[in-house]
Amino acid sequence: MATRIRLWPVYVLLVVGAIAQIYIWTADLGHRQWAVMLSIAAVAVGLILLLIWALAFSQLPGRLKLKAASVCLVSIVLIGSTVHIHGVTGDLVPILSWRWSEPEYGTLTSALPVSRAQTSDYAQFLGPTRNAVLNDVRLADWSEHPPKEVWRITVGPAWSAFSVAGHLAITQEQRGDDECVVAYDLLTGKEQWIHRNEARYQTSIGGIGPRATPTIDHNQVYSIGATGWLNCLDLATGRELWSRNIVDEHNTRLPDWGLSGSPLILNGNVVVSPGGKDDRSLVAYTAEDGKLVWGGGTRRAGYSSPALHRVAGRDQILIFNRGAVAGHDPTTGEIYWEESWPMPGGNQCVAQPLPLNENQVFVSTGYGVGCKLFDIREKGGEMEVSVVYKTPRLKLKFTQAVLHEGYLYGLDDGVLVCLDPATGQRKWKRGRYGHGQILLAGDKLIVQTEDGPVKLINPNPEGLVELATLDALDGKTWNNPVLAGSLLIVRNDSEAVCYRVRLETEDQT
Repeated sequence: MATRIRLWPVYVLLVVGAIAQIYIWTADLGHRQWAVMLSIAAVAVGLILLLIWALAFSQLPGRLKLKAASVCLVSIVLIGSTVHIHGVTGDLVPILSWRWSEPEYGTLTSALPVSRAQTSDYAQFLGPTRNAVLNDVRLADWSEHPPKEVWRITVGPAWSAFSVAGHLAITQEQRGDDECVVAYDLLTGKEQWIHRNEARYQTSIGGIGPRATPTIDHNQVYSIGATGWLNCLDLATGRELWSRNIVDEHNTRLPDWGLSGSPLILNGNVVVSPGGKDDRSLVAYTAEDGKLVWGGGTRRAGYSSPALHRVAGRDQILIFNRGAVAGHDPTTGEIYWEESWPMPGGNQCVAQPLPLNENQVFVSTGYGVGCKLFDIREKGGEMEVSVVYKTPRLKLKFTQAVLHEGYLYGLDDGVLVCLDPATGQRKWKRGRYGHGQILLAGDKLIVQTEDGPVKLINPNPEGLVELATLDALDGKTWNNPVLAGSLLIVRNDSEAVCYRVRLETEDQT
């Protein structure tokens, strides 16, 4: 008599697995990354239990058990030899790619003549005031005047954005074993020069290559690589004027995901964040020849960039270090004030501290933590800091918030949110754009989605108003968009593309 296959354990596994997935995706776990990790773990455990059932408890004939084991073994070997995890999304979903894929960096894949383009400098991370806001720009309706592709190139992996000065667009890339600063012609996309440091940062989660964006000032380019190489280069030629490794020089520990803070040029100095004890949270070098000027703070480096703002009647360098947000004296590096920040579950400090007015600074992180509004006032020569509110209603992970007509807009764990900054109350939460980036151009919000397309949005506290979609890139995009006059440049870890966009100030004929 033939033995009946014991199927009831399979039914139990399917039911329990379905219940587990429903719970994972409906329960409040704090942030989406936990849900992704638990969901993947549940599927993996289910597959292992299914294999154990097939081999030990199914009562399948021995020949079928052998075939099942052989198929599993061959599949594991085949997948492992042909596919690898290229990285993860901002929600920690693995990204797979073929092992043999190897791009040719700097290849111009398309180019069209551009005419009547209005260009302007965009010479540093997040634009002229390091807040991802361009007040003097007005974009025309993309449905009536759709952006026109000017050029498209392959680039080496990095999470850097472009900086633009004159006819050059400059970014950072990883090419083989070299961290590179690369200059491209703004109007054609043709490579003009390249500078190399023999260094390579790579992790399965963080990806490959530099994170920071070059800063351009007085015909010089300042860059910092993921491993600590700080370079000063000639803008026209890429010739190295001076260079040093700030991690080695200050004997600091490299952050888990690499150095990410873009250089700040201030008062003839270049300010960077190596992090560490003995006044090394921030350091300043002379921009001309790279001599150490000052240092301040004892925190390890976070992933935000130093930015100059005026708070409580004083010019201050605001920065989000690891586990603390701080304001530094821009002339000495001395800490004016510092507030600790919770670091549960791998929380990282990435978003830029954002002053809302003379006395208030908005700060936010992801991983379920959320945001705080600090009130900072000078009393008796000291800075006093109080918390106006804290709320999980806006959790910025990789991006920053922008302030428009009294409301904040930002990606809350990948979903666009409008927040009333006075109260911390959310006006609305709509549109899953992933862990991308945003740029406020006049009265329009440019959202670079994590998947690659660019969204044009009307920032309105009454609700999400999506105006247009531009299919710019394909694949994970954590890099910031750049708008240099009428040229929009976006990139990810494999490709960059430039579009000609219509401005309202242009002749409409």
